[in-house]
Amino acid sequence: MTRLQTDRPHPARIYDYWLGGKDNFPPDRQAAEHAISASADIPAAARENRAFLRRAVRLAAESGIRQFIDIGAGLPSPGNVHEVVQTIAPDARVVYVDNDPIVLTHGRALLADNRSTTVLTGDVRELDELFERPELRALVDFSQPVAVLLLALLHFVSDEQARHAVEQVRERVAPGSYLLLSHSTHEGNPERAAEVAKTWDKTASGIRLRGREEVTGLFDGWELLEPGVEFVPLWRPDAATEATTRWMYAGVGRKA
Repeated sequence: MTRLQTDRPHPARIYDYWLGGKDNFPPDRQAAEHAISASADIPAAARENRAFLRRAVRLAAESGIRQFIDIGAGLPSPGNVHEVVQTIAPDARVVYVDNDPIVLTHGRALLADNRSTTVLTGDVRELDELFERPELRALVDFSQPVAVLLLALLHFVSDEQARHAVEQVRERVAPGSYLLLSHSTHEGNPERAAEVAKTWDKTASGIRLRGREEVTGLFDGWELLEPGVEFVPLWRPDAATEATTRWMYAGVGRKA
């Protein structure tokens, strides 16, 4: 069991603070405020990533996907995967995964009456173990298409671990499955990126900002849907994009 560490910042709780949540501690808030002091649009980037989640999940659900695994899900916030999916398909099944135990506690309380959704403690670096978990297999049938979300997550692991995670997903899921991915980058804000990256210096993971070419490479073996890898707010936008941020790339791949 991963120990709840409140004496050092955690990515899920930093993100929660940017989204206006209350499930964070002083070290999380201090780290989050450092990013804001370096670039005031960071909370907007977090909100845009949640909006991408909703657009991409809606796409997968409208394409017939009825199983979703959200790895690195973070703390519950409006527009969660199950809320989007189950308005389209009430029978859809959702598994949330995060390595912060507080996510498990809050998620299970929120979903106590939802039998088609569960929350597990797990790690993107241990997907083989996660995918064999009885609690996950009770909801997910890997012989049928599934959508796997790796949103704002792979920038917390090494190049090798990021590639390996995507390969594990591709090898496990059935044809017709979807990979939903977003990733922090330095390319949209080269003059501020180094200072913003210090936000994660005291976390257990640190952060690795990657460029469009590197993020696109993570989709090797997947059919990358239009418009390819694009800044998050520019990926199939449903609103004006003139005043949006350029802190993250996003893409959706389909297994042929």
